[in-house]
Amino acid sequence: MSRGQIAAGHEKTAEAAELILKEGGNAFDAVVAAAFASCVAEPVFSSLGGGGFLMASHEGRSPRLFDFFVHTPLQVPDPELLEFYPIQADFGSQSQEFHIGLGSVATPGMVRGLFEINRQLGSMPMQELIAPAVQYCRDGIALNAFQQYLFEVIGPIYRSTGSARRIFCRDSNGSDLVRAGDVLTMPEFGQTLDALAEEGDDLFYRGEIAHRIATQCEAEGGTLRIEDMSGYRVVPRDPVITGYRGVRIAGNPPPSCGGILIAFALSLLEAQRDRVETTDDLVYLADVMAMTNKARADQFAMNADCHAGSRGLLDPDLLQRYRNEINGNPEALRGTTHISVIDDHGNAASMSLSNGEGCGHVVPGTGIMLNNMLGEEDLNPAGFHSWPADRRMTSMMSPSLVTLSNGALLALGSGGSNRIRTAVLQVLRNVIGHDMPLDEAVNAPRIHFERGLLNIEGGFSDRVINGLLERFPACHVWEDRNLFFGGVHAVSYHPASGFDGAGDARRSGVTIAVH
Repeated sequence: MSRGQIAAGHEKTAEAAELILKEGGNAFDAVVAAAFASCVAEPVFSSLGGGGFLMASHEGRSPRLFDFFVHTPLQVPDPELLEFYPIQADFGSQSQEFHIGLGSVATPGMVRGLFEINRQLGSMPMQELIAPAVQYCRDGIALNAFQQYLFEVIGPIYRSTGSARRIFCRDSNGSDLVRAGDVLTMPEFGQTLDALAEEGDDLFYRGEIAHRIATQCEAEGGTLRIEDMSGYRVVPRDPVITGYRGVRIAGNPPPSCGGILIAFALSLLEAQRDRVETTDDLVYLADVMAMTNKARADQFAMNADCHAGSRGLLDPDLLQRYRNEINGNPEALRGTTHISVIDDHGNAASMSLSNGEGCGHVVPGTGIMLNNMLGEEDLNPAGFHSWPADRRMTSMMSPSLVTLSNGALLALGSGGSNRIRTAVLQVLRNVIGHDMPLDEAVNAPRIHFERGLLNIEGGFSDRVINGLLERFPACHVWEDRNLFFGGVHAVSYHPASGFDGAGDARRSGVTIAVH
């Protein structure tokens, strides 16, 4: 008998969830165990120093969103006093600037979020859920080729401080980062996990770890103080519900932007007849992306969250105006991981996690690298150091739950910074509009339009690529699949056919059927 299906960004992340399901835990126990494990197996994407979101449906009930994303500090510090500086991430075909240092750190929500999910939805004690991650810390995890690539992309972060070099470099001067085949052990982080399992989340927010974070920040140009840590709360939210061709989609609501922008794009696509891999179809999809960018700029400009911008975004008159622009004169206009679990009791968990890229600093004595969310350009539309104090930060992360017209349940989400919404959008379109099997829908080639540039992933036919090049003069054609286009990890359950899953090959994704 099948107990469930898991999809995640690393086999060890998925195996932690598998172990919990086999021991009788539910989908929420499994996703919490996987989240802790991901901090060891996917350290570039996931850390207890970051935050995230869980879209949860408990035994078929209406979905609800747990917001444990990062929060801006209670006080806006003097920028002149902050440690805050840029680094270049080299993706090979493109580069991207990130800002790091203790001046880029927002209040982490990960620990509080995982404990709160366990308190409200879990069926197993936290000690058992943390145990797989502790074991990984002690035994080590052999790095794969994809992880080596990630460390190469953002190597400047992991070479930037002595505390990071001690964990992620082969030598103390930072000239040689860990590579594929190396076994990464994190004994100090394992001790921290043991302490959290014993003492609970107050250790992180009011106890010794909180004081270490505050002391480090105050002494070395950081943003956080003890009041920031002790005041952090998980926020429950009602999802954005979108109807699309008879399908019901529950997405991440404001103050995050991802869910509402996906809903906007789906509304524009509603009237368009889908044709698999035709130039006209992909031109229209790129135009929808362009209009979504325009709507985001029009509605959310200079706004630190999406509450104000979301008002009226799905208004029928506004949608029709953007449809008319597409049909008339179309304009040519980060690290994250995801875990999806559905169990045999009808519980569905879609969890997206991020540490940004990491600020470069590890909290003394803990093995925890803090986030750099205040250094994310995508999350600071009004400019760096202009964020409002004491505010939940916005995100493009889009953990989603979908009820299909045939009775199937789908859980999905993606990593990929600003590409998250277009990655999730295209997978939904492939499943709903093109009736693709889940693995095919996830691993089909994608496009992404932003700032006047159309990125075209490798895998499309020459005919389609040439047609897009004629329509969009500013194009970048990638040779192959790439993590730039996101990483959608998805699972589904259908009453007749059972469980299915897909891990995105762009981010070394895996899926496990649990029996």
